[in-house]
Amino acid sequence: MNRAAEPAAAVATRAPDLRRAVTTWGSYAWGYADVGADIYVALGAVVGVAAGASNLAFAFAGMVYVCIGLAYTELAAAYPIAGGGQFFVTRALGDFMGFIAGWAVLLDFTIDISLFAWFTIGYVSSPRLVPWLAQPDHHIWYFICVVAVAAFLTFLNVIGVRYSSRVNEIVAGIDVCNETFILACGFLFAWQPLLLVHTMQAHWPATDDLLKGISFAIVSFVGLESISQAAEETQRPSAVMPRTSIALILTILLFALSYSNLVLGLPGVTGPHGHTTPLYAYLGNTQNNDKAIAVLAGMLPYVGGALAFIVPVIGAMLLMISSNSGVYGASRIAYSMGKYQLLPMLFQQTNRKTRTPIVTILIFAGVALIELIAAYLQGDQAINFLLDLYAFGAALSYTLVFAALITLRFTDQAAPRPFMMPLNFKVTVGGRQGLVSALSLIGIAGIFAILIFTLLTHPVGRIAGPTWVLFGIALYSIYRTRKGRPVFGSVKRDWVKLQEETLANAGELEMLDQYRAAVAAKK
Repeated sequence: MNRAAEPAAAVATRAPDLRRAVTTWGSYAWGYADVGADIYVALGAVVGVAAGASNLAFAFAGMVYVCIGLAYTELAAAYPIAGGGQFFVTRALGDFMGFIAGWAVLLDFTIDISLFAWFTIGYVSSPRLVPWLAQPDHHIWYFICVVAVAAFLTFLNVIGVRYSSRVNEIVAGIDVCNETFILACGFLFAWQPLLLVHTMQAHWPATDDLLKGISFAIVSFVGLESISQAAEETQRPSAVMPRTSIALILTILLFALSYSNLVLGLPGVTGPHGHTTPLYAYLGNTQNNDKAIAVLAGMLPYVGGALAFIVPVIGAMLLMISSNSGVYGASRIAYSMGKYQLLPMLFQQTNRKTRTPIVTILIFAGVALIELIAAYLQGDQAINFLLDLYAFGAALSYTLVFAALITLRFTDQAAPRPFMMPLNFKVTVGGRQGLVSALSLIGIAGIFAILIFTLLTHPVGRIAGPTWVLFGIALYSIYRTRKGRPVFGSVKRDWVKLQEETLANAGELEMLDQYRAAVAAKK
């Protein structure tokens, strides 16, 4: 019988290694858990360096983010498999580049664990909650609390995705309402458009500070790939992920642009001697930049008293689940890399009872602990240390994902694409004609520029980021050589069979029939 003519339902498929427990709202919540908390982290850092141009820094990063989001939406819907960007790059550009993409994302996810655990305690140390944690002589207790948060979330992921997913869903819903309420009150009760214009004119930053602000601003949008990380655990992923991705893109873009413009248009803070400090400078100083949203909310007229208590609690909860998504994402990336022989098979193993990669979770939680210790040793520069690494990993991995998207448009035209990036035009490369999205070209140019900005303006990122990549390449080379596999070449794989199994296991039977027909037509 012609294989292309077999009904999709008759395909014999292997049991999926990961449990499909993530619903539509769960998919959105996974993404929001990672991206939604970023404004809590990035606002103080960006306004502290970009000053009167903070809104433009967020706008540039937001434009790039929209392109990134649309790229991930197309790829995740077409290839609903765990691994996200690492899988897409491996599929398009080969094993070596796939490893670099995955290793860069692993850096981001381990930083996710440490950075958001750090900010969780930052919001807990707000004046209305536990202010003694923020005192200079209590830094060791601050650090111990951060480590305790990371350890608790590691345990949560070890016992299974369903438990951690439920936490995400509840907190994400609460925070969407919380952030919307803060913005509504701020614009209604205190925002002054003329002050916004004045702040932009009077406090325009130096070029280096603007570029550094842009590279920090991209941190506000890191994490959308969390949705694609959960592809093998999402019900009907090719239908669910485009809806949740686009909803998340719009939500986060609106929040980031709104908060940056709100800060620049609010009155400054008057000190005891009558000196007024612009609000952006007040939020960006070392005393407030780890709880900027809470400080901002507490200063609003009429509602500030209540928000000064409520926002730190909600912020700490959201930051905790964002740290949780780092544990989850790191384990799933490593799981996928082990599956495709980019890392030892140890990283592919899952526990029979929980269906979670327990050993992988513990290993990368350990990496996050090392990062936390390194950050603690930086003193007042701890946050900048973590943000430098975060920006580098994101910019590198996203650049490679755009390259993968453009390549797959030519090399795998048979794969059904339920969603495609808009503004397409025909291009012929090497005798193959394919569609290229103008937005993908804008996106790759923008994110590559941010990668350059990071290397130029972040001393730590310029050294530690490339060092992480070189260290990974060394480990990869040793592993591949010992296994007799090519270092710069690729292991031969049956991508057609893998795609069929992926679509069948995902329940995407209509897409499977379309794919088989397209493959048969090319023979």
